[in-house]
Amino acid sequence: MNDHRFFRPPPAARSGGFTLVELITVIVITGIIASMVAVFIPGPINAYVDTARRAELTENADTAIRRIARDLRTALPNSVRVVVSGGVTYLEFIPTSGGGRYRQYPTAGGAGDVLDFSNADSSFDVLGPVPVYAAGESVVLFNLGPGSASDAYAGNNRAALSTSNSNASLFSTDAAAHTLTFSSIQFPAPSPSARFHVVRRPVTYACAPNFGTPAAGGLLRYADYPFSSAQPTPPAGVAAQVLVGHVAECDFDYNEVIASAGVHTRTGLVTLILRLEDAGESVRLVHQMQVVNAP
Repeated sequence: MNDHRFFRPPPAARSGGFTLVELITVIVITGIIASMVAVFIPGPINAYVDTARRAELTENADTAIRRIARDLRTALPNSVRVVVSGGVTYLEFIPTSGGGRYRQYPTAGGAGDVLDFSNADSSFDVLGPVPVYAAGESVVLFNLGPGSASDAYAGNNRAALSTSNSNASLFSTDAAAHTLTFSSIQFPAPSPSARFHVVRRPVTYACAPNFGTPAAGGLLRYADYPFSSAQPTPPAGVAAQVLVGHVAECDFDYNEVIASAGVHTRTGLVTLILRLEDAGESVRLVHQMQVVNAP
């Protein structure tokens, strides 16, 4: 008869599994490591998120400023005007699409379509390069700005074009003259350099900041609305394009450089200030640019 009372399992069979002490030790060590990770990892992650947000704000602000500056480079001389209404600053100007020189004297043989300033006229010959233009755009001569006798907003030196030109390399000569045709008008005064500008309808940038709630603030752009002697605040009949949001601070300023009392130089200075804010991050940009006011 076999006796199994003294049977002992082999060592390999008795070593499978963990003891309670070993499990508790592993849990404690894992908790310590997790605590260390929780303390040190969020800092770099938050720093990365903040840096990314700041970079995005900087890019958005810079893009908006550059867009305004690019538009202002095409502004008709003496057409920039700024007004504040209801806490919103409006910057308006008339964009040009081209320009050239008009015929002020006939050819040696007495020919040519000369622009008449003593009576209403509806055409003139272009001298030299001919700008690309479309019917419905307007020709403007010697713009001196709002309140003057030559104000493109009022329309006393502006006429709608009835012809067009799509050839960017067209050159007008005495032998092959290109004639610009427009609605009949008597221009108030000739340009000292016999220059004309082709313009489109006005553009307005509206600066509507919200210091308390930057997410509600915005920089808006209005375009292609009718001319008006009084600056519209805002322009009616056109939808606003949101240029950038999260605007906490925004300001436009325009100064004509005055050489002496009543004598204006040929440049003006536009100052653009824009501050964007999001989740505690803030970016403020200031940009100044000169606009040409030689009519």
